[in-house]
Amino acid sequence: MKKGFRPMPGAAGWQLSNGQIITLAIYGASVSLFEQAGGLPVLRAKSEQLTGYLEFLINSLGLPASKLEIITPANPAERGCQLSLLVHERGRELFDFLAVQGIVADWREPNVIRLAPVPLYNSFEDVRRAGAALLQFYNEQ
Repeated sequence: MKKGFRPMPGAAGWQLSNGQIITLAIYGASVSLFEQAGGLPVLRAKSEQLTGYLEFLINSLGLPASKLEIITPANPAERGCQLSLLVHERGRELFDFLAVQGIVADWREPNVIRLAPVPLYNSFEDVRRAGAALLQFYNEQ
């Protein structure tokens, strides 16, 4: 022991070196969910598939880059489970339209929408719905 070090007696001393029980319980529950889902390699594979499917649907819209472009790297190894869309026209209007359709996205000023199909709780149907909403928005112009 270091000279001058005095351990704290009683339960207070344990609080300094051990995690709080509520925090550990939450951590334990999250580890269990990851295990039930098959582990990180399975989730990463699904992440790449979901994001790749979303990328395919967006590219299938055939929109010129002057309207909308994906600014997230195309290489799945260089991105997580999200695509950032640079929306050159009516970006906030598109974001609000997606919200009304039940599509949860993230708005980044001045004109970026992030769509993140998370493999732990999003499905391919969720991604299809997002693609359909984008198609509907741009067909109504």
